[in-house]
Amino acid sequence: MPDRKSTKTVRKIVLSIVSILIILIIVLVVSGYQYYTSSLEPLEPESNTDVPIEIPIGSSRTDIARILEENNIIRSAFVFNYHLRFTGEEGFQAGYYLFSPSMSTEEIVTQLQEGGTPILEESAGSITIPEGFTVEQVAIVIEQQTDYSVEEFFELIESDVFLEEKLEEYPDLLTGAMEVKEETLYTLEGYLFPATYEFLDDTTLEHLVTQMISQMDQVFQEHYTEIEAQETSVHDILTLASFVEREGITYEDRELIAGVFYNRLDVGMALQTDVSVTYALGEHQERITYDDLEVDSPYNLYQNTGLGPGPVNNPSEEAVQATLYPAETDYMYFLADLATREVYFSETYEQHLDYRDEYLR
Repeated sequence: MPDRKSTKTVRKIVLSIVSILIILIIVLVVSGYQYYTSSLEPLEPESNTDVPIEIPIGSSRTDIARILEENNIIRSAFVFNYHLRFTGEEGFQAGYYLFSPSMSTEEIVTQLQEGGTPILEESAGSITIPEGFTVEQVAIVIEQQTDYSVEEFFELIESDVFLEEKLEEYPDLLTGAMEVKEETLYTLEGYLFPATYEFLDDTTLEHLVTQMISQMDQVFQEHYTEIEAQETSVHDILTLASFVEREGITYEDRELIAGVFYNRLDVGMALQTDVSVTYALGEHQERITYDDLEVDSPYNLYQNTGLGPGPVNNPSEEAVQATLYPAETDYMYFLADLATREVYFSETYEQHLDYRDEYLR
């Protein structure tokens, strides 16, 4: 047996190591906090200098922080950007500003939200991305309505550098997409918000795509907390919303369809949504055949349970809302009459077959 003296020595050594580690952690925390707070203090409290600064149209929080640091208005773009994310500040406006190194972080934020002198630039045109369009369809629209080609679009959205930059700018939105990057056909499928976007003569393709991502992020801003509370993810919500987008037309139908999908997921039943099959096939079809249902793809949710790898189109805000707040229902099946656009819901498979025989034959 070890003697009492050696046991005490070992104990002292362990306690000493633990004490040193605790002290180091405290020092790091205190130092980090001091660096954070000092970085948010005015750069030059006594300065009387006003610096003219332009915040370009479409600038992200990261862009704004970088511009302010480059013009010696703030100490650290990294800390300023982190502070904006942590506090949830948003609504910054493009324009011409006069900032001073003596301004506090709060004063800078307030001025950015109130807006400077507007940048008066004539729009060179606009581009409309319809609701439910896939990334491939978005690429075609961009080629048709701008000077950028399909190839340039895909080169950009498949660039690791671009994706990492967007992840840094929109972590709440894109973390889930990046985690399954190797499993999805396109990382940004589902994340390009369908809307009309104006562009200028000097608007870059990167700026245009960033606008679409930013707009989707805005849609989710008020829902991030709820999504976390539901123990789900933005990626799952967008995936389900992409099915809801194509399966339903009215908001009421979409709420019920989302409810059906959730009911199926709860019991481990395949979603069997035609939308997943057409995406797996790589082409849109009004009707799919029994042979189509056999296509070998993780996106085919007739052959696979769960949600599949990810979104199959870029859903509307209405589809996202219906997915976040589905109707509470006992329905397990539905079918749509494409001629009348009526959707028929049923609780049992027998009833579902009756509806199919009555309305689809």
